[in-house]
Amino acid sequence: MYYMLDSILFISWARMSFKSAKSRAMVLKKGKVADRFRFFVNGSAIPSITEKPVKSLGKTFDCSLRDSVSIQITIKELETWLAAVDKSGLPGKFKAWIYQHGVLPRVLWPLLVYKVPLSTVETLERKIRGYLRRWMGFPRSPCSAALYGKTNKLQLPFSSLDEEFRVPRTREALLYRDSKDSKVASAGIMVRTGRKWRAQDGLEVAESRLRHRALVGTVATGRAGLGAFPQPCYEKAHGKDKRQLVLREVRAGVEEERTSRMVAMQQQGAWTRWEDALERKVTWSEICQADPQRIGFLVRAVHDVLPSPANLHLCGLGDSPACALCSRKCSLEHILSSCSKALGEGRYHWRHDQVLKTVAETISKAVVKNNSRKLQLGKRNSAFVRAGEQPQSQPKPATGLLTSAVDWDLRVDLGKQLKFLDQITTTSLRPDIVLSSVSSRQVLMLELTVPWEDRIEEANERKRSKYQELVEQCQQGGWKARCEPIEVGCRGFGALCREFTQLGITGAEKRKAIKSSMEAAERASRWLWIRRSDLWAIATGTQARE
Repeated sequence: MYYMLDSILFISWARMSFKSAKSRAMVLKKGKVADRFRFFVNGSAIPSITEKPVKSLGKTFDCSLRDSVSIQITIKELETWLAAVDKSGLPGKFKAWIYQHGVLPRVLWPLLVYKVPLSTVETLERKIRGYLRRWMGFPRSPCSAALYGKTNKLQLPFSSLDEEFRVPRTREALLYRDSKDSKVASAGIMVRTGRKWRAQDGLEVAESRLRHRALVGTVATGRAGLGAFPQPCYEKAHGKDKRQLVLREVRAGVEEERTSRMVAMQQQGAWTRWEDALERKVTWSEICQADPQRIGFLVRAVHDVLPSPANLHLCGLGDSPACALCSRKCSLEHILSSCSKALGEGRYHWRHDQVLKTVAETISKAVVKNNSRKLQLGKRNSAFVRAGEQPQSQPKPATGLLTSAVDWDLRVDLGKQLKFLDQITTTSLRPDIVLSSVSSRQVLMLELTVPWEDRIEEANERKRSKYQELVEQCQQGGWKARCEPIEVGCRGFGALCREFTQLGITGAEKRKAIKSSMEAAERASRWLWIRRSDLWAIATGTQARE
């Protein structure tokens, strides 16, 4: 209840009955708060809002009627929470989890109810980013897009305070403008977020993007056919569906800003040029179960900020950028993929075999499972369905190359030199994996490469041309032959999804196989990085003992 007597504003939140303890009084004289007057109800004094500020729905109202003091209190509370988590003694990954699921939701509400400018939110995010980097073992050099990007090749499960601030502010502006109450919709209520970014401007940009998309229409995505991923039309959406489209577009706009910053960075944004590499999403379960140093190595390797001699020399922290093995410029690419001395010592071959083991293990299980069943060609089982009953769903028949025969023979070039089958053809080439079926006269050759991620497509073309002549020789002998190169990047970003699907390895088995092969490449490359200056014989001996 509000009472105005000349220059006296009397406020009461009492319901049904007037209670002085739940009421507040404030006297304004010439635009300034004055405490000269007192108000009483049945002999009980009504406290002044100066003495007892009011807190409603998490927002504090004091005599200044401004949010500046409350904003400063919110900033101090956030700093206190972060410091308490930092001093908790828990491992860093658990500290990061507490922030994501405890501190972040708690600080978002004050940022919504108070008139907080975006510049203040960005200041808070810089403080949060410093804690997250230290807890997760990341260096200071990667930009914010490395932590919060949702379209990165390596996606981490952290949420950006900036993004989570813009989305509800845009929703608030949309609710005011499209309110069903005509008085609210025509009041012209402005959501104040400072001069750097305005919620109304963000709303207009999001809606213009949606209208442009409606004019363009549905476009093809990847190899999927036209219309495989239908999108709702903004012009036909209403209510909640319309708000969801707008908010999704706001997030997409923030993500585009991050991506544009990464594209402009030649070294840290090199992953934007990995066209054929699959994305990797690091989940909280993986972070909690992984070695504390593993995620840090993965992030630094993807953004090329590891302390290689070249990077140290560039920053003025190293005397020479030369490699300890071959005296050439020692960048991360040189250590993991281009050192001639490491190639001659067999370091890259060892990593290649580590990945090949995981791929061969998955294919071996699929071959054993396939060969154990009875091949039934041209037979269909028809189930009788009584009148009024629903037919029972039948399991989908297995598909893929393996289902065409039950006598598949698997040979892998591990431990000893693989000899190509003489009954097919005679050659000196040794593919990594050879799958053959005598009954159907089929042979499939898989050639694994663990290249630098920028050269995945180049490696595919090189391996395909290398074995093209062998494939033609097999075909001339009456065999259905083909060669499929497989690439798994040396930092754990592969392009082997299609090969597993062609064999009939799909669903959870395919996802598990891809993940295991990527992690094998990542673990092996991390070992090569740790032992980059050691003798390879000593390094392999240490690894065997561990």
